[in-house]
Order: sequence, then structure tokens, then C-alpha cells
Amino acid sequence: MNNSIKNFFSNLDLFKDEGSDSAVGIDIGSSAIKVVEIKKRKGKAVLETYGSIALGSYADLDVGRVTNLPIEKIVEALKEVLKQSSVTTISSAFSIPVQSSLLFTILLPSQVKESEVSSIVPIEARKYIPLPLTEVTIDYFILPKKESSFEEVNNPDPSSILPEKTEVFVVAIQNDAVSKYRSIVSQCNLKAGFFEIEIFSSIRANFEHELSLVLLMDFGASSTKLSLVEFGIVKSHHTINRGGADISSSISKSLDISFSKAEEMKKEFGLFENPAEKSLADIIKVHVDYIFSETNNVLLGYDKKYGRTVSKVIFTGGGSLLKGLKEVASNNFRSEIEVGHPFSKVGAPEFLGKVLETTGPEFAVALGLALRKLQ
Repeated sequence: MNNSIKNFFSNLDLFKDEGSDSAVGIDIGSSAIKVVEIKKRKGKAVLETYGSIALGSYADLDVGRVTNLPIEKIVEALKEVLKQSSVTTISSAFSIPVQSSLLFTILLPSQVKESEVSSIVPIEARKYIPLPLTEVTIDYFILPKKESSFEEVNNPDPSSILPEKTEVFVVAIQNDAVSKYRSIVSQCNLKAGFFEIEIFSSIRANFEHELSLVLLMDFGASSTKLSLVEFGIVKSHHTINRGGADISSSISKSLDISFSKAEEMKKEFGLFENPAEKSLADIIKVHVDYIFSETNNVLLGYDKKYGRTVSKVIFTGGGSLLKGLKEVASNNFRSEIEVGHPFSKVGAPEFLGKVLETTGPEFAVALGLALRKLQ
């Protein structure tokens, strides 16, 4: 599984380095920066340190608000969190936000040879990319063909006996985004081995040996990202433009309280009833129901197109820590629900076990980056 993800964006290994026994993964989100430093000891990855810094104050906003900071402010915040977390290595890896990229699948005639795909993909990709191709970096991955089941082999559907097309998963990253991260790396005196789109880092951190179709739901501040993954390969990706900051903003307006107070109440009670403010759970549930409804539409569409249903849903991202979310999800999805535990992939002191389990989803992307860096 990891090899397909690891090699997917090999042409974005923009700063080749000699390799290192320690690495730091850096996830610059819309409301916070997360860092995780791990070290290789006796062939195993061990947690050295981790930390997070809210970006709201760097934009004169409340903690938890979505920001759009200039590079110099991001550099200032990143330097601060690296210092606070006592990160010692300069060997790093950065995530690229999915908002700065496009992910889509194209179908090619089955007779197309693998050697011809590299020249055909840019031509076909023009239909999906609303920018000149000179402004993006394109990479692709040929998806494995579906294996026929025993039932399909012995009882073929005549209508399905058609030449099977070749599916190619394509990723395009804006060159401006890459330039921005290069500048951040340079100004922070770091050495970046590669940049990687956040969803691939998150898969690496959250998945074990799942082979069937799994939905990874990443609950962020500005959006909720859905990735359908099979055999470790992203089959489909969607973004729902609703996140944790929208929920806090709605609480703030509905209850006529400050955003920071709304954030505090959301984290303390979540979807569980608050004795002092009984409408809180209902306000939050409106947004959760919308996210789950949109997710079900995606799952139904995928099932209709490919005849595949998910066997498991994995929650990740800071928003997945919302109290009561898993219980509500259990009534919504006909699948096993699991909250990711990324830090289980690294060695850590036993006394930190509970803390790392409850905070892990927030650091999935940063940890996934660091894990690849050590591989």
C-alpha cells in the first residue's frame, strides 16, 4: 500500500537530500500549523516531539478561525511552533492543501499502451483543469483493473461484456502553491525532501492493511475532505465546503456569543446535551447532518457507477474529535466507524498513550509526512 502512495508524487521531490534518521512532517492548515518529529531507532519510528499553533492571532482573528495569511506570517508562525515543540531536525516534508490541487479520474481506451499514457494524460487533462497547463504540475497513476468475482465469471452479464477501459487517476498542483512552499522552506532554513498532497499523507497515517473500499473523512476547519480508498489507492476524492469553523460561527451567531466562546462550548459538549444551553447540540447537528447527507450522495454515486460499497469509514482531522460524532455517524452509515489513531504507528512513552490517542487525528497529515520521510 505505502509504495503506491509513496511513489505517486515522486516528481515533486523538489529538494533531494541524503536521507536522515529523523524527520519532521509539517502540515500548514487553514486554522493551525501542526508539526510531528520522529526518529528511527533500531529500525523503528519513534516519536520525538509534536506541536500545534493556531493561526488566528497572526491574522488578528479568534483561535479556530479560517485564515489566509501572507507567506511572512506563515513563516513567523512556523518558526514559533518549531521552537515551542523543540524540533531539532531540519530534514522536513510539507503537505500541499487539496485546495491547491485538482484530483480526477480519466478513462482511456483499453488498447492504449502504458508507454503512451504519459503523452495522452496532459491532452485529456485539459478538459478538467481550468488553468493553462503551464501553470500546473501534473502526475498520474494507472489504477489496477477490477478483478472479476467468481459469480461474474460463471454468470456473466451480456450487457457488461465490453472492452474494459483503462482508468487513470490524475493530480494537478498549481505551480504557485509549490513556489509558495519553496519560499517557506527557504525562509525557515529547513531542508524539504518532498511536498505531498495532504490526503496521501493522511492515508499513510490512518490505514493499516485495509484492502476493501474504505472512506476516509477528514474533518478540517474550512472543509470536510472525502477520499475513497481501495488497496491503498485513492479511487475518488471530494470536498464538502463545510468544516469546524462553520459550526463555531453558527453557534456564535445563534447564541449571540463570541466565536472563541462558541469554540469552547463546541469542544466541551459537542453533540451531547449542554444543561445550560439545550439548543447547542441542535445547532451543531444541522451542520453534521449536512456533511453526512453530502457524503451519502457521494457514496451512492460511486456505488451506482462502480457497484462498490464501503466496508469501513475512518474519521480523521481535528473535527473528528467532536463529542458524539461517532455515535451520530453510526446511525447514518451502514459501515464500521473508526476514529483514526495515527500515533499507533510510532513508538512513544506509555504515559502519553491516552493523550496521543485523543489528539492523534489532528496530527495525521504531519505524521504521515514524517513517516514517508523516514522510509
